[in-house]
Amino acid sequence: MAGAGTGVAETEIGAGRGEFRVRGFARWPRHGSPKREGKALRTAVPRASHRLLDLDDARPDPVAAVEESNAGRVAALTPIRVGRMAATPFAFLRGSAGLMAYDLARTPTTGIGARICGDAHAGNFGLYGDARGGLVIDLNDFDETVHGPWEWDLKRLAASLVLAGREAGADEETCRAAAADAAGAYRRTMRLLARLPVLDAWNAIADEELVSHADAHDLLGTLERVAEKARANTSGRFAAKSTERTADGGRRFVDAPPVLRRVPDAEAASVADSLGPYLTTLSADRLPLLARHAVHDVAFRVVGTGSVGTRSYVVLLLDHRGEPLVLQVKEARPSALVPHLATAGFAPVAVEHEGRRVVLGQKQMQVVSDNLLGWTTVDGRPFQVRQFRNRKGSVDPAALAADQIDDYGRMTGALLARAHAHSADPGLIAGYCGKNEELDAATAAFAVAYADRTEADHAQLVAAVRSGRIAAEPGV
Repeated sequence: MAGAGTGVAETEIGAGRGEFRVRGFARWPRHGSPKREGKALRTAVPRASHRLLDLDDARPDPVAAVEESNAGRVAALTPIRVGRMAATPFAFLRGSAGLMAYDLARTPTTGIGARICGDAHAGNFGLYGDARGGLVIDLNDFDETVHGPWEWDLKRLAASLVLAGREAGADEETCRAAAADAAGAYRRTMRLLARLPVLDAWNAIADEELVSHADAHDLLGTLERVAEKARANTSGRFAAKSTERTADGGRRFVDAPPVLRRVPDAEAASVADSLGPYLTTLSADRLPLLARHAVHDVAFRVVGTGSVGTRSYVVLLLDHRGEPLVLQVKEARPSALVPHLATAGFAPVAVEHEGRRVVLGQKQMQVVSDNLLGWTTVDGRPFQVRQFRNRKGSVDPAALAADQIDDYGRMTGALLARAHAHSADPGLIAGYCGKNEELDAATAAFAVAYADRTEADHAQLVAAVRSGRIAAEPGV
């Protein structure tokens, strides 16, 4: 193309492996082979080394780690969080992303960075609605998202599959196979994406092809049942169950403690007022849609397992026909992974706004995102904003039949690879992962060892609850 002196401005182009400069496009595309670069990393970080779990003497006490992670949350709700984490080892893992990040920071990493979910356990994949009424399946929780080691997401997914499988009653061979299959699907999907033209790879593995690609045919019936429920999981249905008519013809939320409660007028006004700044974070073409709704009420709603105790509101909007649209305004805390990134050789990125971090991370990893996704600030705290009950549905991995755990592992492993490939060069990761099953076996060995460690951590939490060291409210 054009050479130097053509008047074309110097440009920086980033592709997930550092930035390089181009003058007159003379060095575009990048020279070198990502596949060879990835393959070369095996010398410094053998794939078999990923089986290692080296827990040092400075590792935090798991109960102290839970207590520390409760800091800054609504104190009255932390017993609910502890109670949910104490229910099962899998539930404990779901609420302990920070503790696992401490452990992962002491495991081998290639140094290849990606936009990672940070909490890619098996329960954080699911269905949700797109703008045209269709259903998409993908990662669906990004509270902990950061730029970090791709291995962390894969190992957290694999360990969670072992724990979910044990809870479901699967034998150890099946649980280990599910972890290995997740890593294998991740590896094969990266190889597929690396072979495709970039534009084709970006949206590859359409949802209707996912089951065949991941060889997850035993999941078809389960996914169909989840999809049927998801289609009915809408703002309208939630509003019908959670609101009542007011004298002026509007609607308001009805208290349903401890999960849903009305808030004082001043608090509700602060949340409603925050929707003004939120609008500035949306694409301009979304504004007329929201302008045709009016805010009618605000309530506080408890969410999740790891998120319990964070400030989370639902905002009821009605259109001219009285049809509801419910937005969730959810507090965005700093990622629990940030304190551990430097140990793994990754410099934490300065964050302008935690809600913005979550939203941009979600948009970078998903193929399709909520078209009303944005962020705002309420009383000095950062929040993300999204549609609530946007035809969301999820598979409970701990409730799957034993012969479905490995199918679910393959499906989620493929989805994770697709998400990482939006920020990291798939050729680079594929070059490292290779064709054989060495990485799969190492990841499965790590997953089993970490599941054992999590069961021990969970037992310590249960003992602390029974002794009265930490308060828990079970069954909420």
